[in-house]
Amino acid sequence: MTLTAIQLIRIPISEFASMLATLIVILIILAILASAIKIVKEYERAVIFRLGRLLGAKGPGIFFIIPIVDTFRRVDLRVLSFDVPKQRIVTKDNVTCDVDAVVYYRVFDPVKAVIQVENYILATNLLAQTTLRDVLGQVELDDLLTKREELNKRLQEILDAATDPWGIKVVTVAIKDVTLPESMQRAIAKQAEAERERRSRIIMADGEYQAAAKMAEAAKLYAETPIAVKLREFQMLSEVAREKNLIVIAPSVVSEVATTAALVEGISKRKTRE
Repeated sequence: MTLTAIQLIRIPISEFASMLATLIVILIILAILASAIKIVKEYERAVIFRLGRLLGAKGPGIFFIIPIVDTFRRVDLRVLSFDVPKQRIVTKDNVTCDVDAVVYYRVFDPVKAVIQVENYILATNLLAQTTLRDVLGQVELDDLLTKREELNKRLQEILDAATDPWGIKVVTVAIKDVTLPESMQRAIAKQAEAERERRSRIIMADGEYQAAAKMAEAAKLYAETPIAVKLREFQMLSEVAREKNLIVIAPSVVSEVATTAALVEGISKRKTRE
C-alpha cells in the first residue's frame, strides 16, 4: 500500500513540473514576441541595426526585429522648432546688440540623421547659434533693422546647406527681436527726427518753388496784358472796401494818382457814414 501511494503522489508532481515547464516556455515565447514586435507611428521611422550593421529604416506601422541581435532608434519626421537664445552680435559698423531667432527644421532622411551625426537635434541647434552670429556680424545695423526678410532667407540657405548631409531640411529661419542699447535707441530716434525735418523742409521748398513759378507765369501774363493788372487793382480795392479798412495806395504811374485818390476818398466817406 505504501508503494502504491508513493506512485500516486509522484504522478501529480511530474505532471505539475511538466505544466510548469510548459508555462515557462510560453512566457519566454511571449516575451520574445513582445520584444520582437515593434510599432512606429505615421510620423516616425525606425532605423534598424543588426549586430551593428545598418539594415535600413522601417515604418510606419508594425515591424519585427530579432531580440538581442537587432537594435533600432526612433526618428521623428515632424517639423521641429528651436528658439535660438539671445546672441550678442557686433555688427559690421561696430554696434553691439542682442538678437534672437527661431529655426524650423525636419528630418527628411532618418538614416542619415542617425549615422551621420551623433545627436542631430543638438548639432542643428548649435549650428544655428553660430551661423546667426557669423551672418549678422557681417551686416550693418541699418540692414539688420530693415532687411530682415533677406537675412532670414540667407540664414535659411546657409543652415540648409550645412545640415543637408545630416538628412536635415531647414524650413524657415526668422529673426524675432533685435535689442539695442539705450544710447543707440536715442541716436536712432534723433536720426528719424532729423530725417522727418529734412523731408518737411524739402516739401516746403518745393512748394515755394512751385509758387514762384506760378507767380513768374502771372507776371509774364500781366506784362503781356496791362489791362489785367488794372482789373486786379480794382479787385483788390473792392476787397479792401468790403473789409471796411482805410489803406493809402501809392500808384506806380503818375497819371493814375487822381483815379486812385478819388477811390480812396470815396472809401473814406463811406466809412465815415457807417
